[in-house]
Amino acid sequence: MCGIAGFLGFNYTNNTAKSIAVKMQNTLKRRGPNQRGIYITPDAALVHTRLAVVDLEHGRQPMHLTYNGQKFTIVYNGELYNTDEIRKELFRLNHTFIGTGDTEVLLHAYTEWGEKCLNKFNGIFAFAILNETTRKLFIARDRIGVKPFFYYHNGGRFIFGSEIATVLSHPDVPHIIDKNGVLEVVLIGPGRTIGNGIFKNVYELPPASYCLVDINNLKNIKIKKYWQLTENPYPGSYTEAVAQVRHLVTDAVERQLVGDVPVGTFLSGGTDSSIISAIAKRRIGDLQTFSVDYSGNGKYFRPTKFQPNDDRYYISLMNNYLHSAGNLSAAAGNSVTAHKSVINTPDLVKSLYKAVDTRGVPGMADIDGSLLLFCGDIKRKVTVAISGECADEIFGGYPWYYDKTLREKDGFPWSQNTLYRAGFLKPKFLTGTDPQEFVYNKYAATVKNANTADRHRQMMQLNMDWFMQTLLDRKDRMSMYNGLEVRVPFCDYRLVELAYNLPWEFKYRNSVEKSILRDAFADMLPKEILTRKKSPYPKTHNPEYLSAVSKILSDITADKTQPIHRVIKKSALQSLLTDPAPQNWYGQLMTQPQTIAYFIQMNYWLKKFSVIIK
Repeated sequence: MCGIAGFLGFNYTNNTAKSIAVKMQNTLKRRGPNQRGIYITPDAALVHTRLAVVDLEHGRQPMHLTYNGQKFTIVYNGELYNTDEIRKELFRLNHTFIGTGDTEVLLHAYTEWGEKCLNKFNGIFAFAILNETTRKLFIARDRIGVKPFFYYHNGGRFIFGSEIATVLSHPDVPHIIDKNGVLEVVLIGPGRTIGNGIFKNVYELPPASYCLVDINNLKNIKIKKYWQLTENPYPGSYTEAVAQVRHLVTDAVERQLVGDVPVGTFLSGGTDSSIISAIAKRRIGDLQTFSVDYSGNGKYFRPTKFQPNDDRYYISLMNNYLHSAGNLSAAAGNSVTAHKSVINTPDLVKSLYKAVDTRGVPGMADIDGSLLLFCGDIKRKVTVAISGECADEIFGGYPWYYDKTLREKDGFPWSQNTLYRAGFLKPKFLTGTDPQEFVYNKYAATVKNANTADRHRQMMQLNMDWFMQTLLDRKDRMSMYNGLEVRVPFCDYRLVELAYNLPWEFKYRNSVEKSILRDAFADMLPKEILTRKKSPYPKTHNPEYLSAVSKILSDITADKTQPIHRVIKKSALQSLLTDPAPQNWYGQLMTQPQTIAYFIQMNYWLKKFSVIIK
């Protein structure tokens, strides 16, 4: 994985362009700590920082290729998991290659097939290819939206980067948010409307989309989708579906184990991460697993409906099973090295600020920060780790899939508290706006775009476009801050397409969520893991954390010079600090401590990026 950036349409001297490029590059140095590259033409600049994972010698970027009399240059962030198949096809078409990496293959694929190359790719990516001959820039993003691509477009300016902070570092990009940006942060955050970069004229290229930017006419750009989920009912039996799920999950994990650097797995003791770890163990033999906990959770954890049990027992159970199970041994060896990170409260509080630095907007508070710290520990051992994001979204692991009351209720199921959120805003931001209508219209547009009357498919589309995007955003930024590449095999588009069209009865057989996934790997997991109820990413239950963030927000609230007072009512912050039973901000992931921390992040964000509110 890497960091990419660039800009088009400027009248700078070469030295000025180089200075701006270096400034943008510096915001990406943590994403790509191994190599740096800049390429400047009279009207375009391309910037790259590299995290070397495959073909360490020949994968330098920006990478150039002259083909059929035209000169192409690429900056690329991602991984192709079917590189070998595409290379063989291109070789038959007389393409030749210097190295073994996927960047070179992707560049050749574009020169051969143009935008149709995207239909051939299986991977996670965001890239830009400059054709110097035609003076056009082709940009594209993977189907699921695992890798980010932000850009600023205003008149004759087109500026892009892997992170919002990278785009904002360009001197021509004003740090302005208007009323719509404020409403996004307060009424929808930490989620974002697809394509919305919060800052005025800052956007994110949507998943499964591409765009050809003409340097000769930068005023207008047109984005096109190249893939979407299509309703096509599954024709086979449950037994056939189980076999197909097993094949695709196994194939996705095994493809993503490839690399020229050490690879490990996230392990929470849940079904998804345990499946990935079991497949990895059987494939490579010697395996490193990584788990996280918080100081004090052993004492303070209390089960709830949404988090019924603690991870620690299940992590230990699965690690022991991976080490001892004969059916998971491989020729390479049979050892498991289990790593555990325990996050303390002071570090967790500090991480709130670093998380905003890399996300560019307020995020999931300590849910972000803890992952940032966790990934830092992982990077000390491996460069690539495999994680279980997307399994719950596509196989129906959340209560709003199988609880009919939640499923049939209009609106985003993880955020049913719009009026509560709106109560924090200063009145001027709500003038002429009905906050419930603002949020509901975004929900309704997604349901409409799903183009199906089936509620379970609608719910999957809602999760793919909203909840999962927030999680993938978090995973990319917190991992890449540490120069750690995280791969997500359940986001393999083939698996997503299959899951979208499986009958709900296959996913909820015998009233067990994700039953088809559990049945597909019943012989590779202990029974207690197979039958474990869904438990979300862990958070701290230590009262010291609530006390610490409450003190910080209390000090902010008392200081009238703090920028948050331009947006948020002081009385609402005071009520949040004293309310014995406040509403959740974002499902069970963000309860009172995380809500308090969210406003701390908001205040820091307004200062960090010198945000101008208009």
